[in-house]
Amino acid sequence: QVQFVESGGGLVQPGGSLRLSCATSRNIFLIFTLGWYRQAPGKQREFVATITNGFSTNYADSVKGRFTISRDNAKNTVYLQMNSLKPEDTAVYYCNTFPTPRTSWGQGTQVTISS
Repeated sequence: QVQFVESGGGLVQPGGSLRLSCATSRNIFLIFTLGWYRQAPGKQREFVATITNGFSTNYADSVKGRFTISRDNAKNTVYLQMNSLKPEDTAVYYCNTFPTPRTSWGQGTQVTISS
């Protein structure tokens, strides 16, 4: 049962931008706080940003001021606008509920920052 569908990743140069999208079911979208997570090679998955159904946001220190999370209630979609990208942002990005992720994760979307 696919609950999260992430898209928008790619290869960009340092300093570039990407916009990630995550579509989910209406029930999940309306009930839960949603978050973006990422997992770099050889590292544990980590929290990146969250947004509540009241549009309150929170960010990891490493992305604060560079990333912006938003949501479109009409499309059941959460976005992550990523600016001023750095090589250390390279990872597979996932969305899920927060603070307790659902056991079923999407396929994620690969973000690679390289010159």
